[in-house]
Formats: sequence, C-alpha cells, structure tokens
Amino acid sequence: MKDRDELLKGLTDSEVIASRSKYGQNILENKTRRKSLEIFIDIIKEPMMILLMAACSIYFILGDVTEGIIMLVAIFAVAGISIIQEVRSENAISELKKLSEPLTNVIRNNVVVSIPSHELVVNDIMIIEEGQKISADGEIVLSNDLTIDESILTGESFPVSKDQENNKTFSGTNVTAGWGYVEIKSTGMNTEIGKLGKSLELIKKERTPLQLQIDRFVKLMAVAGVIAFMIVWILNYLDSGDVLHSLMHGLTLAMAILPEEIPVALSTFMALGAYHLIKNNIITKQPQTVEVLGSATVICVDKTGTITENKMEVSEIYDFKEKKICDNFDHRFLSESSKEIIDYGMWASEPVPFDPMEKALRKLFDNSGNQIQTSEYEIVKEYPLSGKPPMMTHIHSNSKETIIACKGAPEGILRISELDKIQVEELNELVRSMASKGLRVLGVAKTEHATLPYPEDQTDFDWKFMGLIGLSDPPKNNISEVIKSFHESGIEVKMITGDYPVTAVSIAAKVGIRNPETFLTGEQIIGMSHDDLLKTVKEVNIFARMLPEAKLLIVNALKEKGEIVAMTGDGVNDGPALKASHIGIAMGERGTAIAKQAASLVIVNDDLSNMVTAVSFGRKIYSNLKKAIQYIISIHIPLISIVTLPLILGFKYQNIFSPIHVIFLELVMGPTCSIVYENEPIEKDIMKQKPRKLTANFFNLKELTLSIVQGLVITAGLLYILNYAIESSLNENISRTLVFTTIVCSNIFLTLTGRSKVYTIFTTIKYKNKLLYVVILVTFLILFSSLTFSPLMNVFQFEPITVIQFIYCLTVAFISVIWVEVYKFFFGNKFY
Repeated sequence: MKDRDELLKGLTDSEVIASRSKYGQNILENKTRRKSLEIFIDIIKEPMMILLMAACSIYFILGDVTEGIIMLVAIFAVAGISIIQEVRSENAISELKKLSEPLTNVIRNNVVVSIPSHELVVNDIMIIEEGQKISADGEIVLSNDLTIDESILTGESFPVSKDQENNKTFSGTNVTAGWGYVEIKSTGMNTEIGKLGKSLELIKKERTPLQLQIDRFVKLMAVAGVIAFMIVWILNYLDSGDVLHSLMHGLTLAMAILPEEIPVALSTFMALGAYHLIKNNIITKQPQTVEVLGSATVICVDKTGTITENKMEVSEIYDFKEKKICDNFDHRFLSESSKEIIDYGMWASEPVPFDPMEKALRKLFDNSGNQIQTSEYEIVKEYPLSGKPPMMTHIHSNSKETIIACKGAPEGILRISELDKIQVEELNELVRSMASKGLRVLGVAKTEHATLPYPEDQTDFDWKFMGLIGLSDPPKNNISEVIKSFHESGIEVKMITGDYPVTAVSIAAKVGIRNPETFLTGEQIIGMSHDDLLKTVKEVNIFARMLPEAKLLIVNALKEKGEIVAMTGDGVNDGPALKASHIGIAMGERGTAIAKQAASLVIVNDDLSNMVTAVSFGRKIYSNLKKAIQYIISIHIPLISIVTLPLILGFKYQNIFSPIHVIFLELVMGPTCSIVYENEPIEKDIMKQKPRKLTANFFNLKELTLSIVQGLVITAGLLYILNYAIESSLNENISRTLVFTTIVCSNIFLTLTGRSKVYTIFTTIKYKNKLLYVVILVTFLILFSSLTFSPLMNVFQFEPITVIQFIYCLTVAFISVIWVEVYKFFFGNKFY
C-alpha cells in the first residue's frame, strides 16, 4: 500500500502498461457502431432491395439466367454503394467523437501530463478541477472545497461536497467547484456509468425537421409506388394474360418511383459535412447540427476571449489612499499603498493562476520588486467566486501573519467596504470612466480578522477598500470583419458578458455591434416580466453583468420570438444556456469540459471567424442537398413516365424498360446525388442571403415547380424519340436503345445544369469538382460499352444505332435540359 506522497508521484510507464493489460482501456462500448454485415442486413430490408430481389427471382423462374445473374450483381452493387456510403458516414462520426474526447490531467513518472480519457488506467492519479467532466471512477487522495454534480447517476440536482469521508468520484459526473487528486479504481465498462449502460459520449440520432420532411416524402412516394405497381401489373396482365411478365413490368415501375437515394443523400451530406468542418477547426458533436448552422439568425457571444484577445495586462491602478491613478508600474516609482493593492490583488487570486486576468495580476506582482515569498504561505480558507456581483476571497497564513484579500466586481467591493455615500458615488464615477476606455475593472479590499472561526460568507468581514485595478483586453484584429460578415448574412450579434456594462458598451462600439449604447444587466433581466423580456430581447444587443439564469432567460426568449439562436460559452455556468440554444458553441482552448459537453459544436482555436465559415458551410450543404434532391425528382419523373405513359397512351412499344435498365440508372443516380453534389463548392453570395427558417418547407413552390417542369420536358424528349423510332419503323430493340441513350444523356446534362439555381453553366463550369467529371466520364464509358459490346447489348436488349442517331439523341437530350440555362441567363434569380 503506497502512502500519499508516493501515490502523488503517479504511475511509471511500466505500471501503466501492466494496469492496461490487466483492466483494459477506459472505453465505454459503443453499441451504435455497426459492422458491414449488420449494415448489409439492414440494406436488404429496404424497399428497393426487396424489389430488386423479387425481379431477380422472376428472371430465374422465367429461365432468363443471364438477366437473373445481372440483377444479382446489381443487388450487390447497390448494396456495396450503400455500405460504402454508410461506412463513410460512420467513420466520419467516429472521427468526430475521437476529436471531441476530453483530455484529463494525470501524474505519470512524477510529471503532470494531459492525455485522452480513453488512455486512463486503474491506479492513475487523476487531477480534477472546476468545470471538468470526470472520466473514471476513483477515490480522492487530496482535495480542496471539492463539489461534484452527480445528477447523471443519482438524479439529485444539488452538487455533492467531497472530503476524506465522502471520497468516491464517478465517471460522467461534473466538478462544479474546487479541485482534487483522485486515484482511479475503475475504468470503462467497470465504472458505475458503464454498468448502467449509459454514456453521454454516444451520439443520439434524433430526427430533425428536415429528416422528418424527407421521411414523409419518401413514404408518400412509396405508397404511390405500390398503387402504380398494382395498376401496371393489372393493365399488363389484362393485355397479355402473363402473370410473371406483368409482375415484372409492375416491379419496373415501382423501382422507378421509389426515391431511395434521398435519405442516403441526406445522411451522407450531414455526416461528411460535419467531418469536413474539422478542417476549419470546428468539431460538431452531432451531424444533425450541420442542418441548423445555415439557419442561425442570432449569435450570442461572450466578450472575453471571443471578441477580445483574452490576453490581459494591467493598464491602470487607482490608489484610494493616495487618491490618484497610476499607469507606470516601474517598482521604483510605485507608492507603498499602490504596491499593496498589487499584492492583495495577487493574494485574492489562485496560487497557480489559469485565468488571464489572474495571470496579469501575478505578472505585475512578480515585476513589482516585491520580496514576499508566497511559498511560505498556506491557504487557510478560500471563498470561491460568488455573489451578485461576483467576488472572491482567499485567506493566507504563515507563522508571522494572516492575509485576508478580496477582489471582484467594483460594485460588489464598494458595497461591502466601509465607505460613505459620497465616496461610493465618486468611486462609481471613476469606475465608469475607466470602463469607458474598454478596461475590465476590479475592486480590491482587505481586512484583519483576529478571532476564529471565520464567517461563513465573505461579505460578513469588515472590509477596507484599497483601490481599483483596470485591465486592458484589446479586441481581436479580425473581429470587426467577423461581426460585419454576420450582419451581412442576416445574423444579429448580441454580446452577453459578465463584465461591467460601460466596459461592454465600449468594446461593442469598437467592434461594430449594432445599437451598442443600449444595454441590460443580469439583474434587470431576472426582474423583468416575461412579456417585457419578449419585447426588449430582440432590440437590445448588449447584456452585461450576466448571471447564468439570466443567460438562459435570454436564449429562451429569443427562441420564443422565433429566432434560431447560436451561443458561445466556455464556463461551468454557461452549460444550461448552451444546452438550450439551437447551436451551442464551446471554445476548445479555454472552454471547460462542462461547456463542451453541453455544446453542440466546439471551435478548436477559439477564433469566431471559424463560425462564419461554419454558417457558410451549413448553407452550402443545405443548398447542395437541395440540388441533389431536385436532381433526383427531375430524373425520376421521366423514368416513371417512360415506364407508364407508353402503356397508358397505347404506344406500339409499351414496355421499353425492364428492371435492368432502371437499376442501371439507379446506379448512376446514386453516386451523382451523394458524391457529386456533396462535393460542390460554395456558391458566391450565399452569405448575402437571409437565413432560412428552420421550419420552412425543404422546397418552395417555385423550386418544386422547376424540378417537375424539368422532368416533364425531359419526358417530352423521351416520348418524342420513342415516337420518332416508331414512325421510322424501327424495331423495339433499336427504339429502346435510342430512348435509353437519350435519358442517360439527359441525366448528364441535368447534372451539369443543376449545379446552380441562379448561375448559368458558363459560371458553374469554373467550379472545382473533380468527382463531377469522373462520374460523367464513367457514365459515358458504361453507356458506350452498352451500345457497342455485344454481351451487354444482349442483356439490355439493345441493337446498334448509327452515329447520326446517337447525335440525334444527344441533341434532344441537350434541348430538353438546356432551356433552363437560357432562362437563368435572362432572368437570373428572378425565377426564384
């Protein structure tokens, strides 16, 4: 049994290997990750696969072995494409999970190192602190004022205080205050949360409004397919008396109607879109977030570290005793009382500062020529940051003296200090003057308390006001352009900060936030009626001295007003508001684990300009998905029509296409919509458009009309070619060849024209998309092979056509599609 000092040296490398070998990795089983065989089994249950298998069986029953084998190959080809797309999506999601995995500080070889949580082993010494999510079960070795939210396990909403008696910590819980050193006792599935089978890391697949719309559309088409199948089967049977051949024609139509590419395209676009965002330093925890990005109408941003550099320096000190402002911190020129303000500002900070403000205070203390040896002092008691407005107190002691230091919001420090009304008014005016320069202002106070015990509340001391410290934190160089970009794209920017109102107003005006002179404080928000809040929340853009409950009220009020809310946050108290917003944005570098857990995406490098990129990317994905589905609708209409209309209209050749022809076109359409359009670049001016409503229909009437008209015009072209073949006394196989050639060429031209709903092909031809030309080339090669290679011609029931006939088909296909380019050229986006 190791003693505490020995434990705190941590494990050696060999002990880590031995522990991992014995107890395994710290991983919760992910039951949502499916193997290829499981994916394949699910795929063959799909309606399209059932139709393919039925057609394949009929071919074999009829003795058409070659056609049956071709259909069997097609089944595996379709399944293969689906598996590849599914695996790509799951790999993307898996990669997102790895990147969003929290890091944990542990002691290894007597050195503190930061490692991914899955690398933790039993007997590791894990360091936990405020804002962190605990990644393994353990027992506390050393702690200070440690409280933990264990609601995920117990359901209790109040944090639990931890000490040497109540010393167990659990994976999945969150540290709400203090710090501790924990010896890990259980990892992975042996933890309490592992035994319960819970994991907050698992991505929940919730249906979004867009997914629900597409589900309804596909189900509607499936019902239409069943009805059409029955009609065609019956009509063919009444005409021929052949049950199986009639059934085959009915299956052909059902296959033509079913748009199974649409849900595949949706899941592929969202998963790969989330994966591509990683390149822009944004990690989305759920692919569905990509759908919402392009709809954001309001972004609520923190000031410190988001708008500003988060690199603080002390710019001014107001010495209350000397009644003067000091901005020269050369220790040779500092008065003793000014030095004391610096000392007490440091004493009221964490011993090892991590907050930029406290780092600035520590730096000034170290450079002030002070001879105090802080290592000789011990923290006797700590009052964590609390109160409205917030403040914090530390009590340090050695054998000679006790130091009680307090720092915090100037309003709070002035309220608890021994000052008269006139002094408070004068100091408040000074605070406003310092804040108007964009400075963050801190008040500093001290006290002497000879008797024990110390009071429960820090405000119960008799405080003596010492002075004010003004810290500068300049705006980031690019932030004005970022805010301008949000405004141009129809997104309102609101600043939500815990800082002093005048400081917030000053910074907001510098960076270009609209209407910066009007602000509300957290206490004002909480004191408002619900109706008053709804009236003012859209007009006000500056919210200062914010409280966690006030942030949540703002987010909920904006949502109630119909806004799609994005919100940035990095602290423990930001969790509820991040969770409530449509798009919770945590900061990767300075964000706490609790904030990252509550958020839906993480900006890795804390650069808000990446959020502009994310919004444009969300709009691009939505736009490209629209293009893909418009393409699917437009090409399915002629496919359905050429199977049904010759029969209904009494053409000489009534059954031009069989399941083999339909499945070939399906194999072309699948990669086109899921690969080609997914890789389309962003269109210019997309960020100048207004955000779309999250509840808006996927297609408006004009867009749907365009898709249908395009499909009908292509249909007219196909019927023209079929009629031409019949009028020219060409046999059925040549007629079939001509119609098939025309629809494949129409498909290629449709792919090219569908790249933009506003810009003509003369513009889109410049867009970089290598996969587009690969798919077109492969399609042409397969078409050419089917027209010239005898075995394929026999399978497709084709006969050779002349070059003139091929050019004729190509021309009809071109005309049936290119008309929309002419319309775009003359009318542009007026059509939409």
